[in-house]
Amino acid sequence: MATGWLWHERFGWHDTGTAGGFLKGEFIQPLQHLESPESKARFASLVEVSGIARALKRIEVVAATEADLLRIHTRDHLEAMRELSRDPRGGDMGDGSSPFGFGGFELACLAAGGTISALRAVVGGEVRNAYALVRPPGHHARPERGMGFCMFANVAVAIAHARAELGIGRVAVVDWDVHHGNGTEACFQTDPDVLTISLHQDGNFPPDTGKVTDRGTGAGDGSAINIPLPAGSGEGAYLHAFDRVVLPAIERFRPELVMVASGFDSSNADPLGRMLLVSTSYAAMTRRLMQLADAVCGGRLVISHEGGYSPFYVPFCGLAVVETLSGVSTGVTDPYLAAWAGLPGQELQDHQRALVAQVAESFGL
Repeated sequence: MATGWLWHERFGWHDTGTAGGFLKGEFIQPLQHLESPESKARFASLVEVSGIARALKRIEVVAATEADLLRIHTRDHLEAMRELSRDPRGGDMGDGSSPFGFGGFELACLAAGGTISALRAVVGGEVRNAYALVRPPGHHARPERGMGFCMFANVAVAIAHARAELGIGRVAVVDWDVHHGNGTEACFQTDPDVLTISLHQDGNFPPDTGKVTDRGTGAGDGSAINIPLPAGSGEGAYLHAFDRVVLPAIERFRPELVMVASGFDSSNADPLGRMLLVSTSYAAMTRRLMQLADAVCGGRLVISHEGGYSPFYVPFCGLAVVETLSGVSTGVTDPYLAAWAGLPGQELQDHQRALVAQVAESFGL
């Protein structure tokens, strides 16, 4: 079976306006907001230009319904977003720095629905695995409000759909975005049947979440695993965390489906992160998850796009993941790899090893 690929031109129409990075102020000269269409649209373009699109099965996007969203989000949040979306001036998702333009509610429904559509294609056996290149992202959105450029929790909404409509029970989520996947975690913090694992830069965003001691509550105690890697972590730290914590935890959990919240802002080029990953790092993590999914859940693996704000490097990271998922090599060379793969810090450091060991020991891995 082929790998599924999902992208819709309207994802590029999500309007975040202008900002200095992501802020506005009297002495901040306006520029394009960092969460712009550029990195995602250029990723989609490279998939086409590289020729790999011909080997992928394109998945049609179906927007999330109100019922889909209400399995995760409060009605107050939905109605607030719907009302602001009708204003020609747009609104904010909830934290004061996550703007959206006219019609943004409908575009966010399309993003959540895109993740559902990719999941349905994998669970239904139409494709072997899938990458959903959706926008706006979702992993920071909590049930009661949006934040961090995220209106609706795309991955969480898709999981709830799979459990309600497709007979899926246990799901594992791996979030390799540089920022903590606080929203996905919050959606399932009391649920023992959804395992959330977040590898992120310690204290980056949100600054008060994603600690080793944040592990779920009540019946969900132990179902949230956080790996807050120190700033400057490279491929060695990430792959060690995968081998020591991520893969053993998922193997023990025995999910029926593995999902990835895929942010490429942990790359060396990102303006909002301070990590060192390169395109081959993401390929290596993808390969490990594919092998694990083959072993525990019939290969069911769905990747949904989150952050990543380098317009010139996200496309190469994304292509590396799609090549790995599909087993198709395009021959496209990452032009930055030679300069960055050997940077000091790519190798596993003692303090990173100690942090991973702390996480592993606290979960009995």
